Amino acid sequence: MFGLVHGLYVHYTAKLELNILILGLDNAGKTTMLEQLKGIYKKMPGIRPDRIPPTIGLNIGKMDVAGCKCLFWDVGGQQKLRSLWDRYYAEAHGMVFVLDANDPDRLDEALRTFEAVRESEELRGIPILIIANKQDLPAAMSADELRRKFGGVRVQPASCLTCEGLDEGVRWIVQEARTTARSLD
Repeated sequence: MFGLVHGLYVHYTAKLELNILILGLDNAGKTTMLEQLKGIYKKMPGIRPDRIPPTIGLNIGKMDVAGCKCLFWDVGGQQKLRSLWDRYYAEAHGMVFVLDANDPDRLDEALRTFEAVRESEELRGIPILIIANKQDLPAAMSADELRRKFGGVRVQPASCLTCEGLDEGVRWIVQEARTTARSLD
């Protein structure tokens, strides 16, 4: 009897586990975002932004967000690493595309890359959020402008250095991923 009660307790109190993919071009701020999220949700300092090297491969962050156990996968954004991104699609419950909103010279490349990712069959139906990073810089493109260019996808203005906008965006993607994941059960 105890085993049954314990099993029911564990089942109903277990937190939903979500995998959130963090993609974007190199130098967009993906790893800085992940490290800042550790400070926000785990109350522990991540790597200082001025010490973050380019990601070669994958960085992982585990943290509780909005009642869910979240595993954030920060995948390197260099051109040669983008061919590896699709290895993570099937397990993703949500995707965050980090965009350097202060780099108009790479906007077309970012848009092409985003559209290629978005076309993947394995990502259909999962929530997608664009973090319009570097809003702390005066020449950064606005969220409204980026929303128009990126086809109406949810765009969260943010600064991965100051953390402004990160909590709001991450809570949104987790809530949406939670809803989507539960509807698939």
